[in-house]
Amino acid sequence: MTGAASESSEAEEIALGGVEVVVDPAGALYWPGEGLLVVADMHLEKGSSYARHGVFLPPYDTAATLARLEEVITRYEPRAVFALGDSFHDGDGPARLGAGDREKLTALQRRRDWIWIAGNHDPDPASDIGGSFSAILSIGPVVFRHEPSAAGGEAEIAGHLHPVARVNARGRSLSRKCFASDGQRLVMPAFGAYAGGLNVRAAPFANVFGTLAFTAHMLGIMRIFAIAAEHCLPD
Repeated sequence: MTGAASESSEAEEIALGGVEVVVDPAGALYWPGEGLLVVADMHLEKGSSYARHGVFLPPYDTAATLARLEEVITRYEPRAVFALGDSFHDGDGPARLGAGDREKLTALQRRRDWIWIAGNHDPDPASDIGGSFSAILSIGPVVFRHEPSAAGGEAEIAGHLHPVARVNARGRSLSRKCFASDGQRLVMPAFGAYAGGLNVRAAPFANVFGTLAFTAHMLGIMRIFAIAAEHCLPD
């Protein structure tokens, strides 16, 4: 959808590289044909990372992020989960997981494949967090990686940029996390409770999509709002 704003109840099905995927208001993507759930940029243990540097935030971001992930997994019952990088805020994040959060993560991984894609915050495999590790993966026509590649090329799902769309709504400015996609390539919203965002009108998105001919699928509380990028507001 690339015209004026439109909305759909609950999740929204979109075409990507010739396959049908579902973008969910929680910020996850589901590929029904593969039974695959995808999230990006969870930044687990960001709160504890900041605390080590004297910036104290409520230490509940990991629990909140995993709770939301549990809800999405329960909704779709995927056979596999891909986490597209920056799953932890830093390389020591897995070692700082609390016992309860570690047990939750282990429970979420049961009876399904779990792949950690390397990110710039967590480039190296970690021990004792289950799953397997990869730099890049491909399924059929779609490539999964952390950082989006330059404009053009293969169908791709990536993270890293934390897309946010800003629009006017009833006379006030509203910013929401979003999926950004042109039907061939898609940039995932950051899934982490403490993860920030970058406006889709910023230069890095022009590098990915080449033009403004892409759609920001904004996350609502219970639905997705599809807004043409050209109608989104710059900062």
